[in-house]
Amino acid sequence: MSELESVDELAPIDVSATRARVAAHLVGRERELELTLAAVAAGRDIVLEGPPGTSKTTMLKAITEEWGIPLLFVEGNADLTPAKLVGHHNPARVLREDYNADNFVAGPLVEAMREGGFLYIEEFNRAPEDTLNTLLTAMADRAIAIPRVGTVIAKPTFRVIASMNPYDNVGTTRLSTSVHDRLNRLSVDYQDAAAEEGIVRLRTGASGPLADRLIPDAVAVTRMTREHQDVRQGSSVRGAIDCVLVGLQLAVLRGIDDPTDERYPELVYDAMILSLSGRIHLDESVELTPEAVLREIWEDHFILLPAAADPG
Repeated sequence: MSELESVDELAPIDVSATRARVAAHLVGRERELELTLAAVAAGRDIVLEGPPGTSKTTMLKAITEEWGIPLLFVEGNADLTPAKLVGHHNPARVLREDYNADNFVAGPLVEAMREGGFLYIEEFNRAPEDTLNTLLTAMADRAIAIPRVGTVIAKPTFRVIASMNPYDNVGTTRLSTSVHDRLNRLSVDYQDAAAEEGIVRLRTGASGPLADRLIPDAVAVTRMTREHQDVRQGSSVRGAIDCVLVGLQLAVLRGIDDPTDERYPELVYDAMILSLSGRIHLDESVELTPEAVLREIWEDHFILLPAAADPG
């Protein structure tokens, strides 16, 4: 019998063992992993509320891989209709054969239910209300009735996992009380600088004197985008990862292998422009460009802060 033949009957020791193995795929996130694992092991659906790049997807991939079940992604947007979520009958076959179960093309919801996987809906609150209401029966009864197909009963490991970005309300809809009532909720925020440096080092595989300076610098300026007064939403740690990767390639092109090289600060600025300018979202009332904001952040980090720290 597999470890998760029935996740609803997991013994505590199984959950602990799963946590230990899944944690090996993550940097930090011990508390978030524990709470998410507790919810899904208890048979509950959950919404993970937090900005992009906070390891939500990485955590879910690690859990589903450990359990040997699929993780099916769905992007929440205005085009996500109930038919796209549940499935539809193949039009060409319907013309030849009429409607029947054999020509039904399963959507991600039905596929997740049949295979006992996690249905992961990103930007959950961007989906139309009637589409989200399609999930209510699946979450409450673990079964849905499909005309001309029959009733689809979910396997025990089926879960609905939603994600929402609390910092972006443009184009979103307010979730109904019925939807909220069927979901547990966990807030997942950015990690601290040390954890993000660990993530960047792990994802880039960078090492050596240049990387040892570039990684904390990239993390620092990326984190500063989240605090700048003119930025509505800053970059996730993905921006720092790309900043390091781009910076290392620029160093090769410019012949820079020493982090004390006087050209190093400008190298970081150029890497910032490429990796961060498209990831920051400025306040609508601001007339600055992303490049101007990043230049301010660069000056704060490389000129003003070192000057303030210099006792001379």
